[in-house]
Amino acid sequence: MQIHVVTRNDSLFSIANTYGSTVQAIIEANEIDAPNQLVIGQALVIPIVGQFHFVQPGESLYSIARQYGTTAARLAQINNIPADQPLRVGLRLYIPPRPKTTIRSIAYVEPRGNTVSATLENAARKAAPYLTHLLPFSYRVNRDGSLSAPPLGNLRSIAQARDATLTMVVSNLESGQFSGEIAHIVLTVQAVQDRLLDNIVNTAQREGFRGVNFDFEFLLPGDREAYNRFLRRAKTRFSSAGLQLSTTLAPKISGTQTGQGHEAHDYRAHGEIANYSLIMTYEWGNAAGQPRAVSPINEVRRVIDYALTVMPASKILLGQNLYGYDWTLPQQPSVLAKALSPQQAIALARRENAIIQYDTRQQAPFFNYTDSAGRRHEVWFEDARSIQAKFNLIRERNLRGIGYWKLGLAFPQNWLLLGDEFTIAKNE
Repeated sequence: MQIHVVTRNDSLFSIANTYGSTVQAIIEANEIDAPNQLVIGQALVIPIVGQFHFVQPGESLYSIARQYGTTAARLAQINNIPADQPLRVGLRLYIPPRPKTTIRSIAYVEPRGNTVSATLENAARKAAPYLTHLLPFSYRVNRDGSLSAPPLGNLRSIAQARDATLTMVVSNLESGQFSGEIAHIVLTVQAVQDRLLDNIVNTAQREGFRGVNFDFEFLLPGDREAYNRFLRRAKTRFSSAGLQLSTTLAPKISGTQTGQGHEAHDYRAHGEIANYSLIMTYEWGNAAGQPRAVSPINEVRRVIDYALTVMPASKILLGQNLYGYDWTLPQQPSVLAKALSPQQAIALARRENAIIQYDTRQQAPFFNYTDSAGRRHEVWFEDARSIQAKFNLIRERNLRGIGYWKLGLAFPQNWLLLGDEFTIAKNE
């Protein structure tokens, strides 16, 4: 699979000729709705076996081989060139596909209201072949230990048809916000906790869930050990019922990190107790904050590298956003940035005649534009390059896999690259 960044004189015809593909294949792979209006700086996925590398100044067969996880001797043989001679700048080298590694991939889907919309069901249907687990969000814990259920619609049959398993998400949401108070009641009042665990097991068995994910956020700092004890008790209960236990963790770079939502998430304990944990390595750029990448690779790497000091790599899922934000400048805390999908970001750049740039430190695309009212905007989003950087990190650190928040935002390149890079474990 090739990633190509559009330049000023590019057309789909010229790009297809460069890589031995077809215009129609590129349109379908990237779900391009305006084939004759490519955006400068737009990243395209070219559906070919392997990829091509164009030699840059200072590169050697050795440095290029390291970049792609192969050897100089193999590159020389495949491309029928001498292994011991300097490379001509601009030379096109064929890079064979890397052997696939097996990972786990999960995705949350969040129905609104009392039904699962056709849009969400269609998104789940498209993603399910690339998923180990599908997670409807969420069963909300009530103060008496009962549960308020989300609509499931056809999600169960969609998952089953594509060998993805359903995982039950249990959250401490109340009135649309994560409640430390509700979590405190569950973690400290025995009768409420007993009732909750009974309800979770009964619901999971009735609805066909094969695992339970606790997404307890913004816990009170003093509830750290209480949460650990609760998880140990839940793990014993779930194991006897044949259910996996997983958790969702706030991003941390140390065991002593302070701040809302961090103290009560004990990475070491979760690594010992849970079957796996998803670390929310996103929202550095957020709707109420300053413009920046939502999941900058430099920050993501710091979190993962800390996690690996206290948790097994085999239990860590890298969290990944499927969205970006459009900020109005100057950013005001009372004015939230607008969330948008990668496809919507490309369409917006096209409408505004913006050039897409790429931040190499954060490994993320962005652009600026001025709206009809004269207001400046800054947009950060995800593209094939930024998601490839996350896939590279998963490979480098031998992580369990990736977890997406959330389905319903179109990003076709992600799924193509995921399937090209990895074999997705099924029926777990």
